Amino acid sequence: MSRRMAAAEARSAWLFLAPSLLLFLVFVLLPVLAAFGISFTRWDLFTAPHFAGFQNYADLILRDSLFHKVLGNTVLYVLGTVPAQMVLAFLIALLLNRRVWGQTALRVIYFLPVVSSTVAVALIWSWIFNSNFGVLNAFLGMIGVQNPPAWLNSSRWALPALIIVAIWQGLGYSMVLFLAGLQGIPHEVYEAGEIDGAVGWRKHRYLTLPLLSPTTFFVTIVSLIGSFQVFDLAFVMTQGGPANATNTIVYYVYQNAFQFYRMGYASAAAMILFAIILILTLIQYRLQDRWVHYD
Repeated sequence: MSRRMAAAEARSAWLFLAPSLLLFLVFVLLPVLAAFGISFTRWDLFTAPHFAGFQNYADLILRDSLFHKVLGNTVLYVLGTVPAQMVLAFLIALLLNRRVWGQTALRVIYFLPVVSSTVAVALIWSWIFNSNFGVLNAFLGMIGVQNPPAWLNSSRWALPALIIVAIWQGLGYSMVLFLAGLQGIPHEVYEAGEIDGAVGWRKHRYLTLPLLSPTTFFVTIVSLIGSFQVFDLAFVMTQGGPANATNTIVYYVYQNAFQFYRMGYASAAAMILFAIILILTLIQYRLQDRWVHYD
């Protein structure tokens, strides 16, 4: 009887999972496999694809200086976005975890950019960063800055501007995750820690951070993956410019696929990005035993 019940439960489980698995198969797994196959071809969408072996990968890695620049831009974007966003999100979560006036409203305000349209966010920040009539440069002029940056028109300042927008927009998501992790820490732990002398920042260093490490691990993985896939901010705010200063890997894939119709080349670049994200994720999983503490 127990075997029949177990088989019935298994059938029910697979039945409920079937729609999600079907969607994953059609819209995720099959496109990834198709892109992997296309990456070994020369294909312009209009003629039949021709097998090129590893030529696309060799051209990208060994001969394409623009791809090297794009890869460097993406790495700088990730390094500028992920650590700053995580630190700020953690600090804000600590503040909002206390009993403060308007606590619920503040949580909603911090989370609003996350659910806002990225295109709308990018357009608003483009106006803020505008070198002629932007609010930011007007403010900098009011406080005495004589020659404020041209921001989106400067190859030096365009990428930092995108990083600022990314931090602002994604801050609420990481904050909510950290807040959920903080609320899962029992108060008895802090009470015991205070008896042993863990007060102030010592409490957070020796109690909060270790107990919050599973949440920190999850936020790190999600933030890394999302940052490496940045596209919409660069597309709307700078179109990869000026002088490819904000061109990212995903935007480079878009250019080659849908502007230059080099589908094989674009697919190879996408597979390289996939490999980078996979390797970094696996490294994080291998290193988690050293700093992630599960209950």
